[in-house]
Amino acid sequence: MRVHALRHGQSEYNLRGLCNDDPVLPVPLTPLGREQAAGAAAALAGLGVEMICSSPLPRARETAAIVGAGIGAPVVVDARLADIRSGCEGRPVAEYQAAIARDPLRVRPRGGESLLDYRGRISGFLDWLAAQPHAAVALVAHEETLRVFKGIAEGLPPEATIDLAFGNCAVYSFQLLTGQPLRM
Repeated sequence: MRVHALRHGQSEYNLRGLCNDDPVLPVPLTPLGREQAAGAAAALAGLGVEMICSSPLPRARETAAIVGAGIGAPVVVDARLADIRSGCEGRPVAEYQAAIARDPLRVRPRGGESLLDYRGRISGFLDWLAAQPHAAVALVAHEETLRVFKGIAEGLPPEATIDLAFGNCAVYSFQLLTGQPLRM
């Protein structure tokens, strides 16, 4: 299965430098974010994407809807693709980064989720995805999610993914072996 993963378009909280991992809060895309999503749809056109799986956060769902409309693929929301639970909802990203600085893989700020916890959640989603009958899918999620995808797809140790950066709506493609569980 060919997987085309992308980070959501620019959101209002991206502009303000704030954390958002609560899918109930209405954090929409900016006008630029909507343009980025349309650009991602153009990049994915003709790649045979049969389904789009999206994080439940509004910025990801909005991006997925724009991409889905652009390429004619249905969108399925999956809670496992939600952003890492930071423990810093509505607080500055810099505060979250400071909270995890001593051990970015294992720290769980304010009862949030560690990167290793998150990697386990995303690995479970990818195991499920590998059992699906599609030749090509798109995933709309978050920068932390793409770090995990890249780490798993390329066999990188978790510590090698901590500082990877992914731009809004930049597509990262990888091959997922179907019918085989992933190795973390």
